[in-house]
Amino acid sequence: MQEFTIKQTILDYRSKEAFKTLRTNIEFSGEDTKVIFLTSTTPNEGKSTVSFELAQSFAQNGMKTLLIDADLRKSVMKSRGKKGKVKYGLTHYLSGKTTFENALCVSDVDNFYMIFAGPVPPNPSELLGNDRFKNMIEASRKMFDIVIVDTPPIGSVIDAAVVSKFCDGGILVIGCGDISYRYARKSKEQLELAAKAFSDLNCQTKTFLSIEPILEDITVSEYWDYYIAAHYVDWVIVGAETGHRKDKVIPERDWIRSITFDCYDESIPVFMKSSLADIWRNPLVQELPKELLR
Repeated sequence: MQEFTIKQTILDYRSKEAFKTLRTNIEFSGEDTKVIFLTSTTPNEGKSTVSFELAQSFAQNGMKTLLIDADLRKSVMKSRGKKGKVKYGLTHYLSGKTTFENALCVSDVDNFYMIFAGPVPPNPSELLGNDRFKNMIEASRKMFDIVIVDTPPIGSVIDAAVVSKFCDGGILVIGCGDISYRYARKSKEQLELAAKAFSDLNCQTKTFLSIEPILEDITVSEYWDYYIAAHYVDWVIVGAETGHRKDKVIPERDWIRSITFDCYDESIPVFMKSSLADIWRNPLVQELPKELLR
């Protein structure tokens, strides 16, 4: 097990009381509520700060607490450590390069444990949806009184929805004055839809193909016959890179249309991520497999 020292932040009285209130609300949600994920609509709304301070509040209240940094795309949790060398993170565990015990970190604060994100992987959604993450959550339920999972913004990527199926509840963090009511409500509806979808699946397995040009343009036709025409996938998700990277690839509208029509030909539902809104210019196609619509 790794060790690290927390870099403490000084909170004012109102902030401390707000986290205590949030902690109390979770405690009164029922004894079966042990794993909570946090997300936001967009980046920089403070969800990671809320996750960290909420986890500390539980630990200071005498509960053995685990904070999992599942924001594998743009983690800021590393800055919370003051001292200590953290060699392994969540990515190492999910990719099979280390054990759960080796990825676990114990802090200098009583009852406070953490798993840092680790290096950025090329396939974060797939890693978070695999059996190793599920097994880690199940093991954590037995070892800890409460587990807090920090996830990426639901308005940008699907990761929070993937993680939600392993959790007992979720918190949508909204930046005061930063997000409109309509946008926040849409994020809430996305989470509710994901919760209903996973509860209705009844352990059925669905294979999806997520297509996002990040390093270079993707020529889908090269492997289309293998994945799509052979029906190895049940759902196709199309998106574009978010953020402000200088050389990011912006997909063309014709590329999106081609994928969509090819899926229609094979009766495969298509889900366009919100990152395509400015490119597509029409209402986004956001279809789900029929099993998720029952």
